[in-house]
Amino acid sequence: MQLRPAINAGTLVLAMVMLLFSSVHSHNVTRLLAKHPEFSTFNHYLTLTHLADEINQKTTITVCAVDNAAMNGILSKHPSIYTIKNMLSVHILLDYFGAKKLHQITNGTALAATMFQATGSAPGSAGFVNITDLKGGKVGFAAEDNDGTFAAHFVKSVEELPYNISVIQISNILPSEAAEAPTPGPSQLNLTGILSAHGCKVFADTLLASDAEKTYEDSLDGGLTVFCPIDDAFKAFLPKYKNLTAAGKTALLEYHGVPVFQSMSMLKSNNGLMNTLATDGASKYDFTVQNDGEEVTLKTKIVTAKITGTLFDEQPVAIYTINKVLLPRELFKAEAPTPAPAPAPEEAADAPKPAKKKKKAPSPASESDSDAPAESPDDDPADQTADDSAAVRFDRGGFGQLVLALSVWLGVSLL
Repeated sequence: MQLRPAINAGTLVLAMVMLLFSSVHSHNVTRLLAKHPEFSTFNHYLTLTHLADEINQKTTITVCAVDNAAMNGILSKHPSIYTIKNMLSVHILLDYFGAKKLHQITNGTALAATMFQATGSAPGSAGFVNITDLKGGKVGFAAEDNDGTFAAHFVKSVEELPYNISVIQISNILPSEAAEAPTPGPSQLNLTGILSAHGCKVFADTLLASDAEKTYEDSLDGGLTVFCPIDDAFKAFLPKYKNLTAAGKTALLEYHGVPVFQSMSMLKSNNGLMNTLATDGASKYDFTVQNDGEEVTLKTKIVTAKITGTLFDEQPVAIYTINKVLLPRELFKAEAPTPAPAPAPEEAADAPKPAKKKKKAPSPASESDSDAPAESPDDDPADQTADDSAAVRFDRGGFGQLVLALSVWLGVSLL
């Protein structure tokens, strides 16, 4: 009988732990819509445009789904996949609107930001949707650049996981002149223009002045992922960049591009070594992609950088910002760890001890710079093994403390 409270406490702790795990990532819009075949076309294009991945990463979101008949109205105009993505982005609200909230809007109307507005591609107020509680219990929806005309109304709630994701049906596609505008294909994409306009101007200007720009441009149609250091990071790195040879400068810039398309969900699921535009038969020029929950890092032998934002994600091109410049081992050498002193041999008790030498203060000119260009890159397999093993470490400290605290609290409560 004395064991019963302990067993119950353990069961409760386990249940709470499982609840914590389930709340970390609690929705998948593709699976939610798969239960409703009338939205199969809408669901298909959410996946094809990678909007589903972005929706699943949000903790508070509303998806205004339209049925297959309404989607056929879009597809009959044969827009590009990039235009379809913009149009559907207008139907994804960056707030939670369940059926109950729609009929209890403060002052009867609300202006909701959309995923299209979050891309930075929507001019003015084009990326906002007006939601108004109309007479007769109807709720109207209108894109702000549609002259305030309510082109659609609320039909029903499809799936609700308060207050995480709400999938509702609206009657029609929301017309938006800005979203429906023809979107250029990859080969027409102004890569450096996008970088310059979103906090990566220093990297973009450096790329424009280098032979590496052509490598990037030639890779656009076949698939390209760019990891762009933010301005502060690349500006601080410029003195070291200027000390590189011409070939080294080109390789450094190409090291920040990957010759395949990688959406954020792909980066999270395909952890491991990744080749770059600088990779050739003689030099690896690779880095390791590693994620911890929602955070994705890029690890070289020299530095670990974190992805801080998404500038562009339209297959076959993705552009992300990172907080540090990626330093390849082929161009930079890591600071060697200080070796542990060897144990001194046993000395006779009467043996005279050598006099201690005074340490010389190192001159500034002799100090080694951990980021200095390497004269001969070292490709030691032992280094790679150590780094790879470090890559799979997982910090359980905070989680363990939480479980311990819950166990103690429950144990005391049951006594």
